[in-house]
Amino acid sequence: MEKIQNCVVFRSRAFNTTVPRDYFKNPSCYGDDAARWIMVELGIRGFQTGAEPNQENFGWCFTFEAAGTRHHVVLGYRPVAYGGEGEWICWVERKAGALVAMLKMTKKIKPEAVKAIQEVLTSSPAVKVVKFCDVREL
Repeated sequence: MEKIQNCVVFRSRAFNTTVPRDYFKNPSCYGDDAARWIMVELGIRGFQTGAEPNQENFGWCFTFEAAGTRHHVVLGYRPVAYGGEGEWICWVERKAGALVAMLKMTKKIKPEAVKAIQEVLTSSPAVKVVKFCDVREL
């Protein structure tokens, strides 16, 4: 069985990476604008998303449905030291309920979910994809 590459590392100057907002949990919790943009692009492609992204300690996440299954998209910005260019890390997880988690059932990511995120990111001239990978390879 082929391993799903559920993570995209990309670069873009289209999103805020320098101005902390009052509502950030941490000063460098960038990505709200990037998450909203991805959500809009998914909606244009016919995917149903949650109403708003949610903040994590390191970035943002939101839900969307693909192939009849709810998934999480997690997005964060990773600055590069010594004046190098930073990069965004975006990955797809399966959105599972408490019963699935409690029973430790396999949470399989649908390939359609990963493909949707990859298409959004690769179709924009403002985004340069660095690599596709499994999030555990970061």
